[in-house]
Amino acid sequence: MRKTIFIILSRIPYPLEKGDKLRAFYQIRELSKHHNLIICALTDNPPHPEASDILKTYSKSLYFFRLRKARIFMRLIQSVFSCKPFQVAYFYNKRIHHKIRNLIAYHQPHHIYCQLIRTSEYVRDAMIDKTIDYQDVFSAGLKRRVSIAPWYMKPVLNTEYKRVRRYENTVFDRFDKKTIISAPDRDLIPHEKREEIIVVPNGVDTDYFKPVHMDKAFDIVFTGNMAYPPNINGAEYLVRKIMPRVWKMFPEARVAIAGATPSPAVKSLATDKVVVTGWVEDIRKYYAQSHIFVAPMQIGTGLQNKVLEAMAMQLPCISSPLANKALKARPGIEILIGRNAEEYAEHILSLLNDMDLHKSISEHGHQFVLKNFNWESTSKILEAVITGQDF
Repeated sequence: MRKTIFIILSRIPYPLEKGDKLRAFYQIRELSKHHNLIICALTDNPPHPEASDILKTYSKSLYFFRLRKARIFMRLIQSVFSCKPFQVAYFYNKRIHHKIRNLIAYHQPHHIYCQLIRTSEYVRDAMIDKTIDYQDVFSAGLKRRVSIAPWYMKPVLNTEYKRVRRYENTVFDRFDKKTIISAPDRDLIPHEKREEIIVVPNGVDTDYFKPVHMDKAFDIVFTGNMAYPPNINGAEYLVRKIMPRVWKMFPEARVAIAGATPSPAVKSLATDKVVVTGWVEDIRKYYAQSHIFVAPMQIGTGLQNKVLEAMAMQLPCISSPLANKALKARPGIEILIGRNAEEYAEHILSLLNDMDLHKSISEHGHQFVLKNFNWESTSKILEAVITGQDF
């Protein structure tokens, strides 16, 4: 039966430069094949000029709601005296809440799907079957950030960690169904009934991300939204801790750090051996022009889309135990794991010097992604959750 699903997002899911946008976009694409979608997306920036036309192809009705910076600032100030997470205050607006309530009354959806806890306030009182997609365990990511943050940020991050952890527990009981990106993330949700949360992994578009043969301009590539703290930390760790060990043995090795909105800390990494690209129209170019993909994730949670994309393009991947906890690739066969800077450097040098190892990790990683991560199959799990079917 074709159902009407009301979807609330904290960002417009185009362009796909952030993990939550990518997850939302492909889930929308797959759900639209069998259901009518009403999409409501918040935004604190002007929409991309192509966003509306692209998303309209997958939706029955599409609404963008602008969050004004001045109002965001006022809400954040007010939230200092509340117990709600700052990120919930950032994305909540009473005027938009009223409009969404009216849209729900008008469209009479069978189901409401909220991506991320920050959108949950908009449907807290809706008496309609609804699902919350935790996606990642934000509290766990914040806890890791507290440990490495500068002293002046620790109090703010620690406060947000406590608030988010409390909120992740509270929001559980507001929703009929719950989803999350991986089993390790589910195990960290602070609720006694966390086993009820359904794991809906990310996928990768293997028609788009596929092996492409190009001349190599870089030895190592690291991709992602470079304003995101775990990626900033990963880029700094790669260039400042890992690469000096590689350059001792391979002084000509070149690194590409490719991704949108690089922070000042990431921009400062640029040298004659390190290229910081900023936004690129087609990230596949940087995968195809590189020998090795390295994602030295030290903080953060969830399933790393960048690793899936690199594997799909048949690059050998090196990442951390933290990142592979959700991925579950076989170390030494489908992926290489670095536990410290020395191990990362050893893996990089091994892949640069041993073409048989390079080929083996590349091919096994590629087959691993093709078998386990595609949007059609992962979105069927979500569809079953929403429609109440078995899966």
